[in-house]
Amino acid sequence: MQIDWANLTILESTLGGALIGLAAVLLMAFNGRIMGISGIAGMALHSRDGRGWRIAFLVGTIAGPLLFTALFGRVEMEMVASLPMLAIAGLVVGLGTALGSGCTSGHGICGISRFSVRSIGATICFVATGMVTVFIIGLL
Repeated sequence: MQIDWANLTILESTLGGALIGLAAVLLMAFNGRIMGISGIAGMALHSRDGRGWRIAFLVGTIAGPLLFTALFGRVEMEMVASLPMLAIAGLVVGLGTALGSGCTSGHGICGISRFSVRSIGATICFVATGMVTVFIIGLL
């Protein structure tokens, strides 16, 4: 079954968002942890406490899209930046998550849903920085 990505509806987008929210709720309910990818990845590398569930979560974030692709066909993607530019972007994102004490999933999904002022501010910074970056890259 091939998905026509150009004709996705609001229903599919809403379902995807609901599944991400459900994952965040389940992680909080069963582990008492906030679903922040950078924190989960960092602690999987640096701490023995809870390493098993963190590795399982990270494996799931990789296996999920692979399973989706296996079930529904190839996902069309277009790289709009060079590999060196992507590497620099990855380093900048890593620096940003360290300085901001979290990432878009921790602040943007879990923090905003808890009405955390710090997370709302961090998410505004993430979005604004992304908008400026897209603008600057568009000029190059």
